[in-house]
Amino acid sequence: MKFSAVATILAVATSTTGASAFAPAGRFAARPLAAALYSVAVEQSGEAATESFRLNFKGEDGAAISPWHDIPLKGDGGYNMVVEIPKMTKAKMEVATKETNNPIAQDIKKGNLRDYHGPIFWNYGCLPQTWEDPNEEHPELKVFGDDDPIDVVEIGSKALEMGTVTEVKTLGVLAMIDDGELDWKVVAVAVDDPLAKEYNDIDDVPDAVKDGIREWFRWYKTPDDKPLNGFGFDEKFLDAAEAEKVIAETHESWKKLKAGDSEAGKLWLA
Repeated sequence: MKFSAVATILAVATSTTGASAFAPAGRFAARPLAAALYSVAVEQSGEAATESFRLNFKGEDGAAISPWHDIPLKGDGGYNMVVEIPKMTKAKMEVATKETNNPIAQDIKKGNLRDYHGPIFWNYGCLPQTWEDPNEEHPELKVFGDDDPIDVVEIGSKALEMGTVTEVKTLGVLAMIDDGELDWKVVAVAVDDPLAKEYNDIDDVPDAVKDGIREWFRWYKTPDDKPLNGFGFDEKFLDAAEAEKVIAETHESWKKLKAGDSEAGKLWLA
């Protein structure tokens, strides 16, 4: 089964209403973003689609902040998701965990900017103040964390702009095993999305959407001659209650990391 075939299946199975691709040539002016407890702004440095591109975060007073460490995990109505990759785009953007203040940057592999071989069909990002501890083995899955904040797949009806801080409702979680590391994928929906009224748990999410998420993440690295990704728990999505537990565990891991009780390696924490 080729990646292009998977992409075709997922495109049919997934709503793309309101999607707008990130325009690589565009620039981000300093602009406010809604956050739960204080105002956040983002400002671009460097040129998009180059190694120099950074999306930097600033707090209410204009001082630089980290989207990983300084934005709270929870807002008034849900969890705060930091959007890294808008739906229907291909650039592999991520919070740079090893750089000062953790800006969003494009991932680089073997000296080249990294793009997906096909668009991702959902908004993708992370939950701040979480960490998948690479020093801690999961008691059942027998794999270690991937050294990153926990990932979020937001399945709402509209594309969310890169750098947006969006409150989301947790619906479930999928235990992906990527190159021998545990890489949780939280499934969520923005609290202000119309679908939030319909979806309260993972069983409310259509099978086509769940299957699409699993298969996209199973196959997306294969064009680079990488093996298929696997999944724990018989490839099943765990429900919202289990997702809450996973998030709480990764939040505790982050607290230990910040307190100096876990090995940080090259991660930027100050």
